[in-house]
Amino acid sequence: MQIDNNKAAFEWGRRCAHDLAAVQALFKVAQIIEFVRKPSLAEMLAKRVDFLAAYQNAAYAQTYITFVEKVRAAEAPLNSTQLSEAVARYLFKLMAYKDEYEVARLHTDRAFTEKIASMFEGDYKLIHHLAPPLTAKKNDQGELIKQPFGPWMRSAFGLLAKMKGLRGTPLDIFGRSAERRMERALIVEYRACIEELLTSLNAERLALAAEIARIP
Repeated sequence: MQIDNNKAAFEWGRRCAHDLAAVQALFKVAQIIEFVRKPSLAEMLAKRVDFLAAYQNAAYAQTYITFVEKVRAAEAPLNSTQLSEAVARYLFKLMAYKDEYEVARLHTDRAFTEKIASMFEGDYKLIHHLAPPLTAKKNDQGELIKQPFGPWMRSAFGLLAKMKGLRGTPLDIFGRSAERRMERALIVEYRACIEELLTSLNAERLALAAEIARIP
């Protein structure tokens, strides 16, 4: 498959070198404008609930949907969903912070490994460039330096992904860093901010409330 793709790319390169304008005109005619329907709030929530359940567990996802539903109920009398949509997007963004467990889960996800397999033929080796916070060295600016890890890291990823239940608990050794503590604190602060906005929500303050909700 990749051999055919390489041959096709080479042929199109020759045609571009010979008559670039003709190739551009050909593809311009072939372009199709596709209008994508904006997903409804219910569709947006369903997708994010599924993701959070995989990210942590069903209970974690439930705390997300319960909070968004509270916002939606408060906004409903105003015949609007703009604040609910903003909270649905950005509370999710904060709750799905990409820590070590999530990196491991995503890299061992079947969809990811199947995509990699479809891109290469024959024997190949995956090298991961990582900066483990507990062991990585730092440069002169205090930034962690990435280093290569061979295929054995995939086994470590598999084990780490199964340990996601430790996230945020006293046994979470990764959660003790300043960055991870900040990420968890931001979730609490964001929810408190939205709660405060709801106490005085009205038509005049709706747009500003939605703008604040998009800050993350």
